[in-house]
Amino acid sequence: MKSCLALLLPLALAACQSPNPYVAQSRPMPPAPPQAATTFDRSAYPAAPRDYARYRSWSWRGARLPAGDTWASGEAIGESVAAGLDQQGLRPARDGAPADLLVSADIHLEQRLRQVSDYDDGYYGGGGYYGRGGYARDRYGAWSGAPVVRTYTEQVAVVRIDFYDARDGQPIWSGAGESRPGGDARERANALREAVKAALAHYPPR
Repeated sequence: MKSCLALLLPLALAACQSPNPYVAQSRPMPPAPPQAATTFDRSAYPAAPRDYARYRSWSWRGARLPAGDTWASGEAIGESVAAGLDQQGLRPARDGAPADLLVSADIHLEQRLRQVSDYDDGYYGGGGYYGRGGYARDRYGAWSGAPVVRTYTEQVAVVRIDFYDARDGQPIWSGAGESRPGGDARERANALREAVKAALAHYPPR
């Protein structure tokens, strides 16, 4: 056995010392295309934060008022949205000047499930004292109640407002608000104003 190992050892050493047939080679990188020197890859950098302070004027997207429905007309929606934008410091573009923002709005009715907890109140006991020789003993009362949950369906008016950058048409902000529509015209107008106010409550985003 030792003689076999002695014969194999020189062969293994000779194999290790033989030249490696694999030779590492490197090829030069191909030249960059001519447009690489002037092309800016925006995807390689995070988007710059949007400056909402520069948006000061607005106009309707597509030069069209919002579409109305049986609950509110397009003119009523437009007036409420315009008043809400004015409270946010946004003014309508005047005299054909280009606007900073393009605005669209719509309204629709949705169903909501509401739950109200009432309490079935009960009361028992009382207070006072009795006894002889000036000795008094109190009696106390106690209160108890069990919650009663009632579920009902109600209709709400939902207003959605979308802002677009007038320069490139890209959407930059969207908000929605809702309110319970009233029965007569005055209550509906108030509900519309409340829904618009809720939709614009988080503009500009912080």
